[in-house]
Amino acid sequence: MSELYNEPYYEPDVKSSDKPYYPFHCHTQGWRGNSQMSAAHWHYAIEILYATRGSASILLNGRLYTFGQGDMVLINARDVHAIWGEQQTQYICIKFNPEILYTAARFAFESRYVVPFTMAKSSPQKVFPRAEIDGTPLPGLIREIIEEMSDQAYGFELAVRTNISRIFLWVLRSWRDRGLQIDSGHIFKELDMERLQAVFDCLDHQYMHQLTAEQMARLCNMSYSYFSRYFKAVMGKSFTAYLNYVRITEAEKLLLSTDKTVTEIAMATGFASASYFISQFRQLKKMSPHHYRLQLARHT
Repeated sequence: MSELYNEPYYEPDVKSSDKPYYPFHCHTQGWRGNSQMSAAHWHYAIEILYATRGSASILLNGRLYTFGQGDMVLINARDVHAIWGEQQTQYICIKFNPEILYTAARFAFESRYVVPFTMAKSSPQKVFPRAEIDGTPLPGLIREIIEEMSDQAYGFELAVRTNISRIFLWVLRSWRDRGLQIDSGHIFKELDMERLQAVFDCLDHQYMHQLTAEQMARLCNMSYSYFSRYFKAVMGKSFTAYLNYVRITEAEKLLLSTDKTVTEIAMATGFASASYFISQFRQLKKMSPHHYRLQLARHT
């Protein structure tokens, strides 16, 4: 078991065995008493809360906030938070993997927009009051997300991802218009971004071959130690973990579109063995490749 599970307040993503895995989910949280609705915890997902009734208090990284009907709360990945509800409290909760904010091509320039939301305490604003977001697309986008998740009409996954991206675009532009600065903990220099793009280009075309951080460091004209630190700062994970993510993304396509065996797919996507592929796939998708293929067949 990963040592992360032993970290204080860490909440792993729990996957139901009888439902397909999506990198996002949405639900309405309701409460009728004055007590804790959510104990202190953190996770790698980003959360958006939108109050539809009553009011609540949220402790975010040691600071107490209140939010009520029509207010929105933005919880970064790794933010430790706990929530207490008052009488008749209700809010919509949208929780998603930060990687859905990236396009399939994984362009490096996107990192300057996404990375701040994967780092606790980096956002200049946590609560967006009703007076600020009324009359903007945000309330409608949030309600559309929960409707899409409920109805699950054809293409709902694309609709949910699009609406989440539109919410974050609005937030980023709102902060820029008001002169608010995002503390990402890293200065993204143009030359560095160009060097990292070379890594992404290599991954897109060579992911099925043996690739190492040492090779990528040479590609970027960086030392191995600097590249390792830089890549993790930008992407929020090591090069090896990101390479496995790319390979599993490609494996998903093969599971859906071919009759290749799990072993054949493991070899085709660059994994050294089927057992390692299965363990990495299960870690990311919360189910085995075989179960994933069955779920796809059941829901198509």
